[in-house]
Amino acid sequence: MTTTERPGPESEQLRSLIAAELERTRARTAQLTDAVDDDDLMRQHSTLMSPLVWDLAHVGNQEELWLVRDVGGREPVRRDIDDLYDAFKQPRKDRPALPLLPPAAARAYVRTVRDKVYDLLDGIRFADRRLVEDGFAFGMVVQHEQQHDETMLATHQLRAGAPVLDAPPPPEPRLRVGGEVLVPAGPFTMGTSTDPWALDNERPAHTVELPAYVIDAAPVANGQYRAFIADGGYDEPRWWSEAGWRHRVEAELSAPMHWRRDGDGWAYRRFGRWSRVRDDEPVVHVCFYEAQAYAAWAGGRLPTEAEWEKAARWDPATGRSRRYPWGDEDPTAEHANLGQRHLWPAPVGAYPAGASPLGVHQLIGDVWEWTSTSFRGHPGFVAFPYREYSEVFFGDDYRVLRGGSFGTDRSACRGTFRNWDYPIRRQIFSGFRCARDARPEEADT
Repeated sequence: MTTTERPGPESEQLRSLIAAELERTRARTAQLTDAVDDDDLMRQHSTLMSPLVWDLAHVGNQEELWLVRDVGGREPVRRDIDDLYDAFKQPRKDRPALPLLPPAAARAYVRTVRDKVYDLLDGIRFADRRLVEDGFAFGMVVQHEQQHDETMLATHQLRAGAPVLDAPPPPEPRLRVGGEVLVPAGPFTMGTSTDPWALDNERPAHTVELPAYVIDAAPVANGQYRAFIADGGYDEPRWWSEAGWRHRVEAELSAPMHWRRDGDGWAYRRFGRWSRVRDDEPVVHVCFYEAQAYAAWAGGRLPTEAEWEKAARWDPATGRSRRYPWGDEDPTAEHANLGQRHLWPAPVGAYPAGASPLGVHQLIGDVWEWTSTSFRGHPGFVAFPYREYSEVFFGDDYRVLRGGSFGTDRSACRGTFRNWDYPIRRQIFSGFRCARDARPEEADT
């Protein structure tokens, strides 16, 4: 991807890249919405989620607002539906009662919007203003739709009925990964000021000084989490924060979401199919409070967001921060479990090519990882292009998650990408790894 506007082939290359990303993303949206019938599209499968047909029209409406109207300066396609698909005006629980576009009309609407976007893309100048520099507005729309595709994937996980999604299983482990990794004390560069499609909350790059700490080489796996359950972890208040214990009791938590007892073990429902819980897969569908309690039980804590990012990006040989743990190149199937290529986390050790220079594995893909950090802007944060993407969520109500999941697309996942959610949420594809302060003898090595 180019980082500055130049006349000639570079602009055409960027245009082609944008067109390909728009097309690839829309194909995924179609896969998720074409997999079920119209009744299923209109139904709300959980009060935590929108009907799938709302997400479909919403991504088209956002594309119309930003690209057709703002970037293109063209007449609205459907100004009359703006309020229906405004996520801030319409709480998820209320969306089924709205006069939503039925499936055929929603599909026609997003096609019309996309045709206009392709038309304006042919003549766009990427140096006209900041919103379109390096194709940013188009990248923002691609990432927004991919984020909703992951949300729709989570809705599919919550829906009842026969399975409708298929994918091959993830790769088997290629090496044994376990234990902890020491991250030496010192500064590193957090965030980015140069990644052309990075969103406002990832900016700007800034230096963070951290003491030495230790972080798990891999996400916490099901077998480790089963030991926490077997040891009475859900019944022992001392492992839980006050707010966490209160939520555990009120929500009657006793295991990760979608688990049930299966003889002497556990089974896990994945997109309508039940299978035995596999011990070497990262645990998924746990909330922040569960992750926090496990970490306390295991003698550690959750990493801060800065600790997570240093483990993921810092290269001790050069002192610079990489775009991804493995380097600056985009992820491939060898690096990480991303993009709904598979429908569950890969076993620990499946992606040695994706490890960081320090030997920390599976930081990208598989499961979003809870951190202990509340969601706030980096020092020097400036909202762009609108406050409602990030800034209105800043505060102690949300915890930051990092790294992406098997349902996260590569366009919406990089070493600086930040996600956030309420600490009680677990319908998302969330897991975690543990950290701890380095002991004096470790820090001196």
